[in-house]
Amino acid sequence: MSYLLGIDIGTSGTKTLICNHRGKVLATAMAPHDVSSPKPGWSEQDPLQWWSATCKATRAVLRKAKAKADQVTGVGLSGQMHGSVFLDEGQTPLRPALLWNDQRTAAECEQIEAAAGGRRKLINMVGNPALTGFTAPKILWVRNHEPKVYAKTKHILLPKDYIRFRMTGEYATEVSDASGTLLLDVKKRTWSRKLMGLLEIDPALMPACHESHEVTGTLTKPAASALGLKAGTPVVGGGGDQAAGAVGNGIVSTGIVSATLGTSGVVFAHADEPTYDKLGRVHTMCSAVKGKWCVFGCMLSAAGSFQWLRHELYPHESYDALDKEAAKAPAGCEGLFFLPYLTGERCPHPDPLARGGWVGLTTRHNRSALIRSLLEGVTFGMADQLRIMDEMGVKVRTVRLSGGGAKSKFWRQLQADIYGKPVATINSDEGPAYGVALLAGVGTGVWSSVPQACKAAIRETQRLTPDRPTARRYAAHHTQYQRLYPALKDEFSRIAALQ
Repeated sequence: MSYLLGIDIGTSGTKTLICNHRGKVLATAMAPHDVSSPKPGWSEQDPLQWWSATCKATRAVLRKAKAKADQVTGVGLSGQMHGSVFLDEGQTPLRPALLWNDQRTAAECEQIEAAAGGRRKLINMVGNPALTGFTAPKILWVRNHEPKVYAKTKHILLPKDYIRFRMTGEYATEVSDASGTLLLDVKKRTWSRKLMGLLEIDPALMPACHESHEVTGTLTKPAASALGLKAGTPVVGGGGDQAAGAVGNGIVSTGIVSATLGTSGVVFAHADEPTYDKLGRVHTMCSAVKGKWCVFGCMLSAAGSFQWLRHELYPHESYDALDKEAAKAPAGCEGLFFLPYLTGERCPHPDPLARGGWVGLTTRHNRSALIRSLLEGVTFGMADQLRIMDEMGVKVRTVRLSGGGAKSKFWRQLQADIYGKPVATINSDEGPAYGVALLAGVGTGVWSSVPQACKAAIRETQRLTPDRPTARRYAAHHTQYQRLYPALKDEFSRIAALQ
């Protein structure tokens, strides 16, 4: 037997997955990471932990699958997007990596947009506005605040690409993850020397950029020994976690969109041509399919809001019990709304100062209403992204559901009703690690293309359609929900100042 290995460098841990050449998943494993927050709004990790977790989880998944080192014929890499690893010529980073949810770079975002001649010119140049989560503002922050570190820097890598460097000795990335740096010309699928020139960033700091299925190097002997694999095993480009997860969900042609309710909430659509939202509310990036693009949005506290509710208010109850409790409340909760901005917001409101809460509470509301309104509020936020895509001309026939939120039948139906679209689940819920295992199969000749790999490995298992009367009720409630953020935006900044 021959196998494919997928590795996903997530925020909370590294996940590994082994599948066979038919796409059947044989085993998975996980090793955790720590996250550090040295100051409010800061989020960092030690990349050395990523490497040790990768070694631990890879050896574990090989044991579980009873796979031998020489049976693994290709490796794919995925990882949290936007993180920044600063290296000299050695393997040990010069400082901890700044992560995707780090909020310290507001001033640098303003600096980037000013240098580009304004937000719209920046979007025309690289497809996206400057957001605090992206990599380019982090580079400028280190240059502005830690000049000694920046002076020593010879290479800047994304999280999965640091692991690639440790595996192969190559400084390389691929177009989907590079799109999230804000330094890639998304339309041309190459680094934007124009923007780098305006920002005075040396292009030599950035790695070589490949398509996602292309082989970028092979395992060195030391890396193979540490991982329990065979030296010389090919490692493909892989993908940023969103693009890799899209491959794992089969989002590789127009009309099918994914809605992933994890800690964050992501709506992801395939695009045959690059298309931009002029207001920068959703992102346009290169997809993991050669010569294709994607449009996606990310809200920061999706299932993370539900996790917060359970942990803080109902710590002794299961999610299933909370689902059953939510079902007791009427749709719309008699005018109770939850704003899911517990960690600020990104899409459709790029506002790190946004704050969460319930609006519309009365003495008629009970805990069932609190729970259901939270699930509704998160889903309204996801639906906002779908509406923006509709305005952009992105066609949506079916929404494929994944993440923790997809495990709840109640929340699946709630999504169908609020989106007003059929929703479906598929035969795998392994996400980015599965997607890059499939990419490894394409890069090593198992399949001829990414769409062929998805056609061979992925199928829908359940489909739910909207309940039309409920969907009409939710359409009216969604309109009111959309009025709340603009009404409270200025108050959020005043509240943040009090902290």
